[in-house]
Amino acid sequence: MASKDEILAGLAEIVAEETGIDTGEVTMEKSFTDDLDIDSLSMMTIVTLAEEKFDVRIPDDEVKNLATVGDAVTFIDGAQA
Repeated sequence: MASKDEILAGLAEIVAEETGIDTGEVTMEKSFTDDLDIDSLSMMTIVTLAEEKFDVRIPDDEVKNLATVGDAVTFIDGAQA
């Protein structure tokens, strides 16, 4: 099971691969759409890659609730249990 710090680092790597955004820009309080300018298509790719990386399932109806990087970290952390 990954720690919240490991999840954040892993998400930062995924976001960097998908968007070219520097991993240092991906912090807990950043909004995927407002701060990181990630569109819905990229978001679905990021979700799919995160599911594979952390071996969790993120239902499609939950994705809309993942507004910030912190929301995603918290969800993945809870889904690992």
